[in-house]
Order: sequence, then structure tokens, then C-alpha cells
Amino acid sequence: MPVTYPPVRGTLTPDRNLADLTWLRVGGPADALFQPADLDDLRDFLAALDPRVAIFPMGVGSNLIVRDGGLRAVVVRLGRGFNRIETGINTVEVGAAALDAQVARVAAKAGLDLTFLRTIPGTIGGAVRMNAGCYGRYTADHLLEIQAVTREGEAVVIPAAELDFGYRSSNLPDGHIITAATFRANPGAPEVLEARMVEQVARRDETQPTKDRSAGSTFRNPAGYSSTGRDDDVHDLKAWTLIDEAGLRGAMRGGAIMSPKHPNFLVNRDNATAADLEGLGEEVRKRVSAHSGLTLEWEIMRVGEPAFP
Repeated sequence: MPVTYPPVRGTLTPDRNLADLTWLRVGGPADALFQPADLDDLRDFLAALDPRVAIFPMGVGSNLIVRDGGLRAVVVRLGRGFNRIETGINTVEVGAAALDAQVARVAAKAGLDLTFLRTIPGTIGGAVRMNAGCYGRYTADHLLEIQAVTREGEAVVIPAAELDFGYRSSNLPDGHIITAATFRANPGAPEVLEARMVEQVARRDETQPTKDRSAGSTFRNPAGYSSTGRDDDVHDLKAWTLIDEAGLRGAMRGGAIMSPKHPNFLVNRDNATAADLEGLGEEVRKRVSAHSGLTLEWEIMRVGEPAFP
């Protein structure tokens, strides 16, 4: 049955194609895209929306494949009303739509160390949801609490301890949309923190295909932790090593390729479809399992339906 959407003060676009909202530039339409004006707009919309209608929170699409048939849900994409960054003595309060890299930069200027966020793609909401991290530090190491809105439109505060963080995971309740987060940050000299971030960006650009159309790391490391960036880092249970040893660096399907520069990066090389990208990823998982006996788990989220016949 056709859905009647509640009135909004933000923007509500039915049948909105999502390809241009994801870093991989693939995917079909969502039933609707809702960009709330502010917290009250979001709460009122969810409270009035038919509870049978699915909701999918989406950041900047940096870690996402939307399948070619699209997504049978209302996609909620937070924007300017949710991107504030406020620094305190040893805390940083952040809207969920703020970019991770921007949070790191603003914190560093205030003499607060959240430098691990500098090279993590995406927004704070996604970083919390997936316990993003790099160089041996994770979102969970610094998070104090989050603010969220439930599927019923209720605003709630959840302490970090209740999110049960793991490697690239949390137990954020279904239907909750993160709207803000508060972090604890150690003090540091701004010039030292800035130099550290410059070094991190240079290291990333040297080892990762940052100029290509990718969605960051494709698979989780079977070792259960991210790269530390130290010279003594061990690579034997890293996803990229297993892919490389299986002879899949540069493997292709349609317009998709496993990056020759970093084989754990799935790249839209030449007008790939979502089916090309996901199909190549599944082929990599199959062949890595046959070669090493280890099963790679997707880090990229895949949502929606295949292309319609």
C-alpha cells in the first residue's frame, strides 16, 4: 500500500536514487530520503511515521554498498543541524553528521587528542556504530555517551558502556538513530597533534588507493584488530595479506577491481554495478577460504535488493 509520509520541516524526497550519495557511486532508489532540519523534526517524523515503515540511517555513504534494486526503507541522512563540534576541557561534543576528519582537526586545534579519527572516512554516527579505529585506537576507547532517537521518536542518552563494543561492532539497538556523541580526549600540544595527523595522512596516501572510488577496507581483519601503524605490526592475519596470498590483488569483475595498491580495497574502476562489486567481494571470500581456510567477513555494509528482473 502507498505510504503517506508525515509533514516535515526538512527535506523529504520520495523514490530518491542513492548512487550519488555513496562513495562507490552505485545503488538504486530508496522509497524516500529524509533530511531533517533539526532534532525536533526528526523526532516528530519518526513518531508520526507508520511503524511498519523501515528506517535506514545513512551518513556520507563511505562504508556502504546499496544494491542495484534499491532500498525499501526511508533513508534518514543527517545534515547541517547535526554537525556541531564543541570542545571542553577534556571532552569533545559532536553531532553525528560531523565528519571524522573534521572532528580530529577541530579537537587538535583545541589541544585535544582525537587524532586517530583523522584518516577514518565517514561521519561520527558511523564511527560509533562500527567502533571505527586505526593505529591501535578505537572509538570505544574515547566515547563517553551518545544521544539517539528511537524508531518511536523518543530522545535517549546511552552510556558507552551499554553499547558493548567489539572489533568493528556495537550493539546499538535496532531502529536507533545516533544524533550526537561525547568523547573523552587527552590533552596535547596543537602543533604536535597536527604533525601527527600530517604523518598519518601521508602514510595513508602512500599505502591506500585514496584517489580511487572505494569504500575503505572491504573486509574485517581475521586477527580481530586494525593495523597499528607501527614498524612491528604483524600482517599474517590481516585481510589484505590473505587476499594477496590467494592471488587476488587486482582481481576484477565487470567494472569492479580489488585495488592493485591495497588488495583489501574494493574499487569501482569503470562504471561498476553494485552486483559487480558485491559479486567480486563474494568471489574473494570464496577463494580466500579455499586457500587459507579462513573466512573473511564484510566490513562494508551491503543493503537493499538486487536489480529487478
